[in-house]
Amino acid sequence: MISKQLLTASVLILFSLFYIFPIEAEEVKSSEPIKIIINDWTSQIVNSKILGRIYESIGYKVEYPFYAADKQFGAMNLGWAHIQVEIWEGTMLDAFENVKRKNVVEVGLHPAQTREEWWYPSYVKKLCPGLPDYKALNKCAQLFATPTSHGKGVYLGGPWEKPDAKRIKALGLNFVIQLAKNSDELTAVLQAAVKNKHPILMFNWTPNWTDFAYDGEFVEFPAYEKKCETNPEWGINPLFTHDCGNPKDGRLFKGAWKGVEKEWPCAYQILKNMKMTNRMIAEAAYLVDIEKKTHDQAAQIWISRHQNTVKSWIPSSCSH
Repeated sequence: MISKQLLTASVLILFSLFYIFPIEAEEVKSSEPIKIIINDWTSQIVNSKILGRIYESIGYKVEYPFYAADKQFGAMNLGWAHIQVEIWEGTMLDAFENVKRKNVVEVGLHPAQTREEWWYPSYVKKLCPGLPDYKALNKCAQLFATPTSHGKGVYLGGPWEKPDAKRIKALGLNFVIQLAKNSDELTAVLQAAVKNKHPILMFNWTPNWTDFAYDGEFVEFPAYEKKCETNPEWGINPLFTHDCGNPKDGRLFKGAWKGVEKEWPCAYQILKNMKMTNRMIAEAAYLVDIEKKTHDQAAQIWISRHQNTVKSWIPSSCSH
């Protein structure tokens, strides 16, 4: 039989452990999985898996529901999904702002800055003098033509909805758009072009694996302003909107369902502390798109290479 003194001592020890690690003890009550949203591009998936592995290492359960970019914040607002690690200001801010004041909150910035724009490998600049100024494009449109483009230059766009057709019209560019089915096709076409030093003009973004692998530049269109999208009288063409480029140096931030901070306080703090640079994200994407690792393998390799950084994201009170 346990003595009264031993029982009392045991209770005191348990109480002291609870006092020293209050967040851990609080977290034990929730066995619900944290749902980290997965989108359809490499860096976002790998970054999600990196965060998920960190969570699992300190005892959380994690699930990865897929949501299209235009559906994710509605799901997060309802608590069906909990965390998004990679919110791009240029394409996702409006949708995020629509729910931000309800049940979705911003949870800090990454140091990385984003841009999504027409892009070319550096060797193309020698073939088309005047780049990166967009005005040079019409002078060398034939350089980017194909047998089926009827003398017009071809711009290789991505599968995501972009206002490229409106831009071509507003700026009078002698180009047509060819859409890639997915990011894998963009990668394959770019790799083949670079291998053969073939001229290519395509949709690209930063941070992306290309930051880690190739020298290249974005085309410089007239500077972006919000009015460019809504007011035809703004800009160089008074008849049409979208006579400008995309935003430069966009924010890359994180978001969460409001309930995360209360339900999983350690998880919330780790998300807040998670800070990825352009090169870190480019490296994560490179592991998949070029080295052909799975997303899970890439996450594990990335963590092993950045152990000190990962440790700095985890508060000491949250470690097991």
